[in-house]
Amino acid sequence: MIKAVIDLGTNTFNILIARIEDNFFEILWSGKEGVSLGMGGINEKIIAPDAFQRGLETMERFKQFCDDWKVVQINAIGTSALRDALNSLDFIEKVKKLTGIEIKIISGEIEAELIYKGVNLTYKFKEPAMIMDIGGGSTEFIFADENGIFDLISLNIGVSRMYQEFQTSDPLTKEDENNIEKWLETKANGFFDNKQIDIIIGASGTFETFYELIHDTDFPSKRNALELQREELDNCLDVIIRSTQAERDTNDRIIPIRKKMAPIAAVKTRWVLNKLLVKKIVISPFSLKEGALV
Repeated sequence: MIKAVIDLGTNTFNILIARIEDNFFEILWSGKEGVSLGMGGINEKIIAPDAFQRGLETMERFKQFCDDWKVVQINAIGTSALRDALNSLDFIEKVKKLTGIEIKIISGEIEAELIYKGVNLTYKFKEPAMIMDIGGGSTEFIFADENGIFDLISLNIGVSRMYQEFQTSDPLTKEDENNIEKWLETKANGFFDNKQIDIIIGASGTFETFYELIHDTDFPSKRNALELQREELDNCLDVIIRSTQAERDTNDRIIPIRKKMAPIAAVKTRWVLNKLLVKKIVISPFSLKEGALV
């Protein structure tokens, strides 16, 4: 059976088309579009008109991709922006009318569980580790070991929310960094206090960008997690935080939708690494959509 999973994220819509036979799947095609569904309204709990239209047009294109691949089943998943938007039902109804695709909105906890299932396809847990999935609306943190998940949380600290929350300088000032970290402390509400974990697993997306910036090459693996040295990532985060918008605009290793928000994502990642005293970083190419696929 050929199946598609569409992840309607706050920043990016992702699509994965795969052939599934028994417990095996073969990825036939995958793609992403920077929709910015949360831009202009996420903190007011609304999908802004221009974002609404971008989302509809993207879903029409994704439906055409599915038709071209003769997809039998489409699983469309709405996350943070659609969870919170007061007009999300209107968007869902219009997508259904235009494409026939039914969108299911999932909770942050279910989102975290699907992320774990995706990551678990590429990384075998032998000791406790924490998965971090940086989204536009929310960020999921999943603590797991060889027995499965033992703690998780989904926090509304996505980079699109943060970008629209703060008026920052270009480049960020120390005051900007301090304000962001204080805000993160408030939003985390003590969740990370007295926690320590040696291994953090970055789930695709932003973490793949970190890898590509460090090595100046495309992320090489499609099914296996790769390791980064803590010092490598620390240096990369510092460079991103100090960078100007103009410098990021000319950097082909940063996809367009991340160019504005990269310093905020870097500050958040650094804050998490320091809070948990992380020693080892692993990057998984799989996340929510692969978890939903299986």
